[in-house]
Amino acid sequence: MIQKNIVCFGEMLWDMLPTGKQAGGAPMNVAVHLKNLGITPTIISRVGNDELGEELMAFVCEKGLSSTFIQHGKTHLTGVAKANVSDKNEVVYKLVHPVAWDYITYDEQVEKTVAQADVFIFGSLIARSQESKTTLYHLLEQAKYKVFDVNLRSPFYDQETIEYLLAKADMVKMNSHELSLIATWYNEQYESEKKAILYLANRFNISTICVTLGEKGAMLFTNGIFYEHTGFVVEVTDTIGSGDAFLAALLRELLVEQKPAEALRFACATGSLVATYQGATPLLSYEQVQAFLANNKYPCK
Repeated sequence: MIQKNIVCFGEMLWDMLPTGKQAGGAPMNVAVHLKNLGITPTIISRVGNDELGEELMAFVCEKGLSSTFIQHGKTHLTGVAKANVSDKNEVVYKLVHPVAWDYITYDEQVEKTVAQADVFIFGSLIARSQESKTTLYHLLEQAKYKVFDVNLRSPFYDQETIEYLLAKADMVKMNSHELSLIATWYNEQYESEKKAILYLANRFNISTICVTLGEKGAMLFTNGIFYEHTGFVVEVTDTIGSGDAFLAALLRELLVEQKPAEALRFACATGSLVATYQGATPLLSYEQVQAFLANNKYPCK
């Protein structure tokens, strides 16, 4: 087990799929994948006092994670997202609003937990409602190392909020569509991912930016150097949770001071493997990813 203290802050919910409901929400997915890869994180979120909330709490415990900082609300129901999986390579979500995770409250214990963490992971979706947004903004002032997982879900984002979060982040992860959209805010011609990444890194003083490129792999910019990986060819079942698994794997490797190129390769492999399963959080160990890599010796650029 790797002794790193990581806090995942934000939404936890049920994805309603044609095949039934599945536990989800990017911060919780990242937490589960970190646990699978040998790091036990803390989740800060909120559920309702309802059956769906109880089932989410049971899911978290089943995955070996603590529910100590998962709050319970009496006035709002547990979060739900209706997922359209007609395109298995790009799932579209319709998020119910407002729900319990829109009302994560700030207190001294939450503050202390974040202040003591090595890494604080958060996304943009949690800032859609004022109370959770206010809590997030307070915690960003306490966190040592801040990882911003961009998650643009229309209509739940605005330029001012995204800019604020980018300016606070030490590391940012987004997909190519999100990079393209954000770049257009600054009249930047989207000539290449690299140009857009450099612009954002300089404008917001971000030391590390990672952009996932779907089946084309991913790109990592850190310490002034670009690293690229072309990805792995797999039989896709669905892509739910692949980006979350990618982020967990990348962080895991960077935290143990793996070389950036190898960390990116490991992250691409993890995300690809998750896409071969149904659902966001299959049980996928570090050893399974390493075995996959041993049989897929793709070079890093």
